[in-house]
Amino acid sequence: MQSLSALTAISPLDGRYGAKLTAWTTLGSEYALIKARVTVEVHWLIALANHPEIKEIPALSSDDEAFLHQLLTKFDQTHAQAVKDIERTTNHDVKAVEYFLKDYCKDRPALEAIKEFWHFACTSEDINNLSYSLMLSDMRAQLSSEISGILDTLRDMTEAYASEPMLSRTHGQTASPTTVGKEFANVLARLRIAHNNLQSVVLRGKINGAVGNFNAHVSAYPDVNWPEFAKRFVESLNLTYNPYTTQIEPHDCVAELMHAAIRGNVIMLDLARDIWGYISMGYFKQKVVAGEVGSSTMPHKVNPIDFENAEGNFGVANALMNHLAEKLPVSRWQRDLTDSTVLRNLGSAFAQSSLAISSLAKGLGKLELNSARTAEDLDNAWEVLAEPIQTIMRRYAIEGAYEQLKALTRGQGITEARLGEFVATLDVPAEAKAQMLAMTPSNYIGLAESLAREAAQCN
Repeated sequence: MQSLSALTAISPLDGRYGAKLTAWTTLGSEYALIKARVTVEVHWLIALANHPEIKEIPALSSDDEAFLHQLLTKFDQTHAQAVKDIERTTNHDVKAVEYFLKDYCKDRPALEAIKEFWHFACTSEDINNLSYSLMLSDMRAQLSSEISGILDTLRDMTEAYASEPMLSRTHGQTASPTTVGKEFANVLARLRIAHNNLQSVVLRGKINGAVGNFNAHVSAYPDVNWPEFAKRFVESLNLTYNPYTTQIEPHDCVAELMHAAIRGNVIMLDLARDIWGYISMGYFKQKVVAGEVGSSTMPHKVNPIDFENAEGNFGVANALMNHLAEKLPVSRWQRDLTDSTVLRNLGSAFAQSSLAISSLAKGLGKLELNSARTAEDLDNAWEVLAEPIQTIMRRYAIEGAYEQLKALTRGQGITEARLGEFVATLDVPAEAKAQMLAMTPSNYIGLAESLAREAAQCN
């Protein structure tokens, strides 16, 4: 059997793109899940030991508690592999964590004496749901940081190009001019909202037993206020307590997080497609990278590959996230196992988004505005002034203003001179004629520049 490498990896995330995604190996991997499970189990034992009504577990000494916290601090792949080795025998991943912890603490008498309180009253999903929420918190923080980088770039481009006029295209046809900065501002504003929504999703957790009723807990310690204890414990992990569950936390918060991430991805995908189009039209040049080849047969080509890669990978990420969002909240009766295998793809979904964001960031960093090309397009589109001229004519109650401009311009090109001849025939005040004659496709940009600058200054 061939050893695992970038060449033999089945997923391109671990293969072709592995070097770009190193941050995700400690955030969304099997290692990350095992570490999170160990974290939850350790904190649960400490919480039990600190409860005054659970007298069979003496309060831990500062040394023993420090020993447990030290495990979490220094936890590495060697520890995770030890858990996997145990799993070969147990064929149960969460039980393997329990056995690992018992073995790890066997040389400390006080911890050995309470070893049966590891995983006390817990079903596997008590540990799993909290572990995945901890992982999601870390993965969201990483993705959020990467989106913040895109927002910073968009802010800079919005400011830099705020006054650069550009011809708009609605339905692919020439339309009222805008500025390059204003078009970046539109994306900037949308992505800010999506980013805020992503950050605001509340991650939940439960630790209430096999079917959510604290059955085992109450059987052993009927006088303990288990719902209150569970709430405090979940909140100590910086998660929000969910008191109403079956065996599993219903994953609604995971679905909400996936949908929030999808919305941000769709906005960035939309940007990638638009920039691709503007590169095709010559509005943007791409900085040439020495040694890079654009085509195996056409030497002249500088392809917009970063934006194409971004578009493709956002699509894959959203396909995964959509399935996660649609599948995870659905479970037969009090629990089925279909969520278990699906949850293992959370890391892939986030890493796929990260890969797309890195491509988008790279592409944006290579863009150079071709002002000569945008000016050329504007100078060939005098028909766009039909809108302001007919609007000014309406102000002065000229009958059939729209229809006159429609007859003059619709479906046909028009020159500056021809438009000037038309304006000269109008029965409007001299200052109105002067205003119309002073307009050009390049200066008919409305409030685009000020709107762009305002967006660039917002946080």
